Amino acid sequence: MHLSSKQGLSPPNPTIINPKLTSSTEKNFTHILSFLNHLEKPDLCLSLYNAIIQGLPANPNNKASSLLQVLELLKHMLVNGLLPDNYTVPSVLKACAQSRALREGQQMHTYAIKTGLVLSNVYVKNTLMRLYAVCGVINCVRNLFDEGPQRDLVSWTTLIQGYVKMGLPREGVEAFFDMCDAKMMADEMTLVIVLSACSKLGDLSLGRKINEYIYDNGVYRDVFIGNALVDMYLKCGDADFAYKVFNEMPVRNVVSWNSMISGLAHQGKFKEALDVFREMQRIGLEPDDVTLVGVLNSCANLGVLELGEWVDAYVDRNRIEADGFIGNALVDMYAKCGSIDQAFKVFQGMKRRDVHSYTAMIVGLAMHGEVERALDIFAEMPRMGIEPDEVTFIGVLAACSHGGLVAEGQKYFRDMSSVYKLRPQTEHYGCMVDLLGRAGLINEAEEFVKNMPIEPDAFVWGALLGACRIHGKVELAESVMKKLLKVEPERDGAYVLMSNIYSSANRWKDAVKLRRAMKGKNMKKTPGCSSIELDGVVHEFRKGDKSHKRSKHIYKLLDEIMSHLKNHELLAH
Repeated sequence: MHLSSKQGLSPPNPTIINPKLTSSTEKNFTHILSFLNHLEKPDLCLSLYNAIIQGLPANPNNKASSLLQVLELLKHMLVNGLLPDNYTVPSVLKACAQSRALREGQQMHTYAIKTGLVLSNVYVKNTLMRLYAVCGVINCVRNLFDEGPQRDLVSWTTLIQGYVKMGLPREGVEAFFDMCDAKMMADEMTLVIVLSACSKLGDLSLGRKINEYIYDNGVYRDVFIGNALVDMYLKCGDADFAYKVFNEMPVRNVVSWNSMISGLAHQGKFKEALDVFREMQRIGLEPDDVTLVGVLNSCANLGVLELGEWVDAYVDRNRIEADGFIGNALVDMYAKCGSIDQAFKVFQGMKRRDVHSYTAMIVGLAMHGEVERALDIFAEMPRMGIEPDEVTFIGVLAACSHGGLVAEGQKYFRDMSSVYKLRPQTEHYGCMVDLLGRAGLINEAEEFVKNMPIEPDAFVWGALLGACRIHGKVELAESVMKKLLKVEPERDGAYVLMSNIYSSANRWKDAVKLRRAMKGKNMKKTPGCSSIELDGVVHEFRKGDKSHKRSKHIYKLLDEIMSHLKNHELLAH
């Protein structure tokens, strides 16, 4: 639909898009148009049109429908000889941004250039920047920002946010410091965006500088700033300061608790994440989807089946759809906690599955030695129109490795690049080395590593060293260990594994020599760790550890058990 005007200046020429209005919305909108048609002097009512356009309710379920109404009103204006002004243009641009209607927005941009609104009106300029930012055209955002001196805090914030959302957090932070150099004071919204950039970068020193800026400039630390600070400190590895910020927050919402739970889980502090969740329960705050995913992730990594089952029951009780993130997290949790059949039941019950659903199921089945089922699930993906990703292939190759399916594994590895256009990473090469090594094809595994197009890392060398241990290849193991130590000189894994290889070959002197070398480097073997879940609480125990508050009672009971076992053994003889 082309718009026209009775006046000489060329108006914007947006094209109406396909979606239709719902019956109720269409009826109300028809009344509005009827009212405008009955005005005696519509050419004098530009402010009325602007008010109606600004007041049109956005339809979050059908944003295209909202844009359709705006464009209809715009056409009605033009037919009645009215040209958009500095109030109309931003309103239309907002509707375009909500629908990501770039073409229509560009037509309004052209009109705004012709009328001089871009250079003369900062509000119009900011709305245009916002349109291009949500449409992902960051160079247009920057060009608009650089055009003319008209810019305010919203201009800077839109530029920073555009960079961060486009995956350019470093440029976003640089823009923030340019803003500071321009003597522009940031507000809460700007700082939340900058803190999110620091989180993406994982740059703790940079995050601390932003925190200092907040304190030095007396910026009000509302719940959004607090949440962003907690998220930043956790993603940058400073859990202690994240706790401090969290505990000092005067107001906390569910996002605050989610930031702590998900952030701690991201740092591998799964037990602490569950402790925070229990405190959240204690104060009676209802969890949301993000909370439940963070809790399930922690349960999966700790093997806490009881709490994971509670989450599953909570989802069912509250009629939360076990699809998407929650469904995937449930599959992963059940698989890692040993309930592979329950994981499969959740997987089958999901109405909508994505690549992550299939990957979680394949990895879980591979982990449980269910090789054929894992490969059957993988074969189902193309029939469902779902493309595997890099992680999916780690599960597939692991399944082949566990099942001794060398030819199949080699085929899947080739298919990664030839069929699915995925570039194998070191993890995939490590899986192939493990596959060949487990099958006793040590020479082939060694040759495979030599011909790798990328530099082998600790994962690859570790897989080859593990194969040497299985098949007693001591000399090759010595060579591999030297290369592994170049990659990871401070890790104890290579020393421990090589010591075991020497011991298995009855080369006790070499094993002792290696242990002494570890001692000389002040390296200690990472102690074994076991955990048990009791009444929803995870108790961890490490070798020689007596930090548990009931350690005296535990060791006393263990001594009694050992005594009973010895007596039973004596009686048996």
